[in-house]
Amino acid sequence: QVQVVESGGGLVQPGGSLRLSCEATGIIFRIANMGWYRQAPGKQRELVASITSDEATDYADSVKGRFAISRDNAWNAVYLQMNSLKPEDTAVYYCSAGYGSRLQDYWGQGTQVTVSS
Repeated sequence: QVQVVESGGGLVQPGGSLRLSCEATGIIFRIANMGWYRQAPGKQRELVASITSDEATDYADSVKGRFAISRDNAWNAVYLQMNSLKPEDTAVYYCSAGYGSRLQDYWGQGTQVTVSS
């Protein structure tokens, strides 16, 4: 059974940092592409960052230079380090996994990130 579980969300002040974690079990993690998406109220879900099985990374323009995605195959985990957070980063953040060229074969339930003073 595949399970994708996010953690690490919360309330943070503008300019602060958070580190999101995602553990994916029941998949062949070392060959999976992993992604972080977010969805703000009233908006479509958008891709924030991705990392391939070869550790190639990609970022949305809005988070470049502030967010960093990484993975640890030994722990079946992917992380999203978020720095210099802004109120517009407020959203539910979702972790996803996929094989081949895909990122969306499996999804987590999401973790809320709120950036507010």
